[in-house]
Amino acid sequence: MAGKLFGTDGVRGVAGEFLTAGLALALGRAATRRTGAEHPQVLVIRDTRESGEMLQAAAPLLIRRYGFDLAAVLSASHNPYRDNGIKFFAGDGYKLSDETELAIERELELTDQRPIGRVRALRGAAEDYLRELHTRFSELDLSALDVLLDCANGATHHVAPEIFRRLGANVTVTGAKPDGRNINAGCGSTHVGTLAEAVVAGSHALGFAFDGDGDRVLAVDRRGEVVDGDELLALAALHLRDRGRLGGNGVVVTVMTNYGFHAAMEREGVSVASTSVGDRYVLEELRARDWMLGGEQSGHIIEMGFNRTGDGIASALLTLEALAGRDLCERDAMQKLPQRLVNVPVRDRDALGRAQGVEEAIRSAALQLAGRGRVLVRPSGTEPLVRVMVEAPSEQEAADVCERLVGLVRRELG
Repeated sequence: MAGKLFGTDGVRGVAGEFLTAGLALALGRAATRRTGAEHPQVLVIRDTRESGEMLQAAAPLLIRRYGFDLAAVLSASHNPYRDNGIKFFAGDGYKLSDETELAIERELELTDQRPIGRVRALRGAAEDYLRELHTRFSELDLSALDVLLDCANGATHHVAPEIFRRLGANVTVTGAKPDGRNINAGCGSTHVGTLAEAVVAGSHALGFAFDGDGDRVLAVDRRGEVVDGDELLALAALHLRDRGRLGGNGVVVTVMTNYGFHAAMEREGVSVASTSVGDRYVLEELRARDWMLGGEQSGHIIEMGFNRTGDGIASALLTLEALAGRDLCERDAMQKLPQRLVNVPVRDRDALGRAQGVEEAIRSAALQLAGRGRVLVRPSGTEPLVRVMVEAPSEQEAADVCERLVGLVRRELG
């Protein structure tokens, strides 16, 4: 069974089919045993989907505040309501290591049927989280800001508007009426186009779109242009660097991060380390290097000075702190390169490493774009797909190089 349940972000699947009550109970027992505590105290929090009401970003903060031994977050993040998931945080506020997750899976075969313990409500947790946010961003004055928030009918639907209002903003909110089934449904960071249209139609200064469990955020400027995690991270990096708070003078990103980010950080003298896709790998690298900031293009941003996981609300406020009253349209931290990404269905995604013709074409394309862009061709971790991504100085060049590589992958592996 080892290695078959935990993915890059916990155990996730269709509620009631893969993720059953029995599996959830077994995971809870196994994870609790792994804490080593005689009478472990476990924090359980959830998003708004009917199968799972709180906020993933609050978990590390609440663990430290109350001294819990373990936290279990019931959420499937940006997935539809039918899915759910379980992700664990250890007593130090960090997600469990791969080794610990494997150990939990091995323990699932044990037949211990002892009751897990008593359940009691933790009152005031949302206010604790809001207080932490207000303390961190106490100098941020949003009294002149007209902002639109899309809360994805998810975990941020109460706390996000509340903290923006406490900081003085004029707040308009969408996606803030969860009914257990409408989480991420045509709203939130996975449908940011809806927010873009609403920002322009309402003449708002900018907008932020969160995902269902609140660990990621994307922004929209007043012209309706989407500002992804790469640009938000670039703004944050230079801001924290200028304030002397960019520990290690470096940023951790993933292989999907735009080449323009790398070019901008090199120009500014900020080091960059790249990892595989997944915020857990970003976090692992941050811990290994003792750096403070990292994130993904999707909007996962981790500022270790505040939290130990992606926190969409804190990331939105950090963006505004970095802007220091400027219009988001005036952002200049990086210049994004045009990007073309195509997912190519293949018979065997692992065959990519044995396709010599494809490898030679990738090397040739990389040399063509050396110093100007980049090529990334990689197999999907979960599906029979090969992802072909090309970034180049112009849309046309990116499209041409990508089309050439996609055609070759289809012929060789399709």
